[in-house]
Amino acid sequence: MLSHKKEESGCGLVCLRGFYSCNCRQPEGRKRRREGCWLSLVFLACLLAVCWLYVCMVTFNDREDVNWKGFTILKKWVNWFMVAIIIFAVLTFYYALLLVFALFQIALKEPLELHCVHQVFLLMGVLFVALAVAAFTHGWPGEWPTVAVSLQATGPFLQMGAVVALTLLSWFVIQRVHKARRVGSKILLSLVFSIIVIAVYLSPLLIRCHTPCLSDDIPPKPELIGHRGAPMLAPENTMMSFERSVACNVTAFETDVQISGDGVPFLMHDHDDFFLRTTDAKHKFAGRDFNKSGKLTLEELQDLNAGDWFLKTDPFYTVSQLSPEEKEMATNQTVPSLVQLLDLAQKNNISILFDLKNENGTNDTNIVVETILMSGIDPRLIFWLPPTQRSDVKKSAPGFKQYYNNISDMKKEGGTSLNLKYNSLNTYELRKLDEENITVNLWVVNESWLFSLLWCTGVSSVTTNSCHRFQKMTQPDWTLGPTQYTAIWITVDLLSLLIMSGLIYKSLLVQRKKKNRVTVSNGHELNPFLP
Repeated sequence: MLSHKKEESGCGLVCLRGFYSCNCRQPEGRKRRREGCWLSLVFLACLLAVCWLYVCMVTFNDREDVNWKGFTILKKWVNWFMVAIIIFAVLTFYYALLLVFALFQIALKEPLELHCVHQVFLLMGVLFVALAVAAFTHGWPGEWPTVAVSLQATGPFLQMGAVVALTLLSWFVIQRVHKARRVGSKILLSLVFSIIVIAVYLSPLLIRCHTPCLSDDIPPKPELIGHRGAPMLAPENTMMSFERSVACNVTAFETDVQISGDGVPFLMHDHDDFFLRTTDAKHKFAGRDFNKSGKLTLEELQDLNAGDWFLKTDPFYTVSQLSPEEKEMATNQTVPSLVQLLDLAQKNNISILFDLKNENGTNDTNIVVETILMSGIDPRLIFWLPPTQRSDVKKSAPGFKQYYNNISDMKKEGGTSLNLKYNSLNTYELRKLDEENITVNLWVVNESWLFSLLWCTGVSSVTTNSCHRFQKMTQPDWTLGPTQYTAIWITVDLLSLLIMSGLIYKSLLVQRKKKNRVTVSNGHELNPFLP
């Protein structure tokens, strides 16, 4: 029976040793210093990969920006961001697996001899992540503030996770301290770990001041503005998309206006090779260079198909949710004119917030203003965003509500409405603007955690692709009163402290027993007549 257990234990050790070192035999010579360096690198690589995966996950809200850059280069729409997340998730899992096996080997007092294949993969992975961070910083620097914004939503949970991780890691650190041969090494390791633990324990003092959802007083729900309609449910900037957003109870349509070759305003976002992504112009007008040969007329535009691309590329992975009738409707969509949207907005008493693309001086602005005024829509439903010729627009259409892209221009012209990217202002700035009765609309908000955070902050409205999901939300994803959070924080910290104290006490007892055994053993050697 005993031999059978030993065989099972031996098999387990062989498997563990095989996974980590790819070597099932006990290594003859142990190079502890080199093994320690590789273990440290595995730990740091795992930490780096986890942090980078977190960055990728919180910037998922803006994934279309990355996909759009890929499209401008390759002229083909692919969800590159999702591909990147899958790659980094696999890499993180690999590092975590290596670290777990390493800790098991330490617990079983097995040697840490990382196989050369793992060493190569480890170094290549670290280099790959470092290159990704560099590319992210150079090509997408405006997204780093998103990481800071996310900490306002995830801070309390990250702190608790860090406490749990440090509690689990404390056993390993305590063992390292006792095994260190030099007193200086013992002191340094203990001091560094203690500083980290104290910093994590006390971080809620800072978290409470910068987490809007840690409050008993939650502001009203932000109003929803449909970004190019409801692009998760229908092809963007089509009448089907705007009609679907009406069902989401949006208070405004957000769109992009351009002028056709015959001087008619139409709806389209892309302005460089702007027909290629969302229409079949490449096939219908094969060989035609839209940037050089002049613009299409409205009749040519409305002869294009603006819906097939949505069904084929499924940009938000939502096509499967559509009924056969809705898919058929999407297939028959074309490029709408501004007049069509004005009629829909007037019928449903919904505002329109738009930008003017490929603006060609005063003429384009005058065409758009004249089209709006002739439609008969209530001027108060028009949110004017284009900055050029704003003074002329104020004179010809004083009823339009002026929205600004920055605070300085708004204050300079005495405005009261802003349209900004969601990560351009911090919580303090947003609350200060709210106190000054400034209407703030933030774009583009697609993830529920971000919408919840902005809800707790008290923003007026958000531009979103996810109006159908946000419409159903009756409260933020999570809220917690300051008193409740303080109680949870102190409880978690105390439990962690008790566990660490118990581990330290147990380790000291083990060390004392070892010393007593050594003393007794030495006594027997010195006096052979002792019993």
